Amino acid sequence: MTSLVLSGAHVLTLNPRRDEHPAGYVAVDGTRITEVAAGPVPERLAGARQVDASGCLVTPGLVNTHHHLYQWATRGWAFDATLFDWLVELYPVWARIDEPIVRASATAALAWLARSGCTTSMDHHYVFPRHGGDVLGATIEAAAEVGLRFHPTRGSMDLGESSGGLPPDHIVEDIDTIMEATQAAIGRFHDPSPGSMLRIGVAPCSPFSVTRELLTESAKLARDSGVRLHTHLAETDDEDEYCAEHFGCTPAEYLDSLGWLASDVWLAHGVHFGDAAIARLAASATGVAHCPYSNARLGAGICRTRALLDAGVPVGLGVDGAASNEASSLLAEVTAATQFARAAGGPQAMTVRQAVELGTLGGARLLGREAEIGSLEPGKLADIALWRLDGVPHAGIADPVAALVLGPQPPLELLLVNGRVVVEHDRVVTVDERQVADAARRASLVLAGRD
Repeated sequence: MTSLVLSGAHVLTLNPRRDEHPAGYVAVDGTRITEVAAGPVPERLAGARQVDASGCLVTPGLVNTHHHLYQWATRGWAFDATLFDWLVELYPVWARIDEPIVRASATAALAWLARSGCTTSMDHHYVFPRHGGDVLGATIEAAAEVGLRFHPTRGSMDLGESSGGLPPDHIVEDIDTIMEATQAAIGRFHDPSPGSMLRIGVAPCSPFSVTRELLTESAKLARDSGVRLHTHLAETDDEDEYCAEHFGCTPAEYLDSLGWLASDVWLAHGVHFGDAAIARLAASATGVAHCPYSNARLGAGICRTRALLDAGVPVGLGVDGAASNEASSLLAEVTAATQFARAAGGPQAMTVRQAVELGTLGGARLLGREAEIGSLEPGKLADIALWRLDGVPHAGIADPVAALVLGPQPPLELLLVNGRVVVEHDRVVTVDERQVADAARRASLVLAGRD
């Protein structure tokens, strides 16, 4: 029994043949895609709910591979600062987050991600105030309420200012506390089963906020537990200088010396990887989460995505924290990945279809989910975005994929996650958007000390 059929749309499958159907259909039964084909809907599917998708483009749901959901409460802070100055200003503010603030912020961030076509998101949460409550659990509750597939990571910082790190001492944890809490989070939340809606990762924050011992122990714990590893790396020139001064090598060489570079690892940003680092990433199948808008907002530079892809490095897209990307739209990252690659390398450096692939299959690969999500194929999970392109903003754009990537963000007619409707007619239907906005606004005021 097929439960839903999207008919009459332009279908971008991203299957192994990269098939496109200018007038096709996608059939869903429960949580799985059952058919994807060209032409009219067969008579045998007439009993299913029919969604007239003419004038629309169907794509796989987008996959967000780097985010900090709690930062929704501090958007618009330090907006002219470099990364290190931005962190110095915001670390003391983030030290005041608590469970209610994180819950409200995460719900708003995830709801907006859904509106931008995202069906799967990770979260890198690394700030755990001593009296903040269950902030990791708050993000997981928010994702369940909004209805997104979720890959949160238990982040960490143990290298405070007094020991040569960047964060203030009062917001770092000791390594025993970190390892115990990380192991507990994996045991409490991680679901490795097929079709899982929730998987945990391990994510020490960055070379300038964690010790060598924490990086080493985190990798061991993740691999013993069968979960993935994540961290920030090579985001700015400041980080290059820090690693040269403290470790006598590049950021990539430092992680490689600790046994980190491998197919179970993906790294956020990678703006300043040289040729040798790119070759090593490719040889080890280590992935990179490209965050173009955040990198631009902080003046970090432009990731060498064309060089990474040509070398065979797995690449996905990330929004990054809302405090360094106030727009927080994953579709906008697809557009930015296209434009920034072309600005650096010419019009052939990134095609519109390659950019959509980064935001779908590329992200799925970084999270270890490429067999289940990232393309429209029978047997894959029903994570699907339906974009309306027949309105004034896209009228006359000949190619629907170009319309999606190069035009303004279109209305999201429908978003399915695991076969469940999360967005319909460009509104999130799983939560009340007005209530979510009001709660997020109050959380921001509380954090700023104005409420």
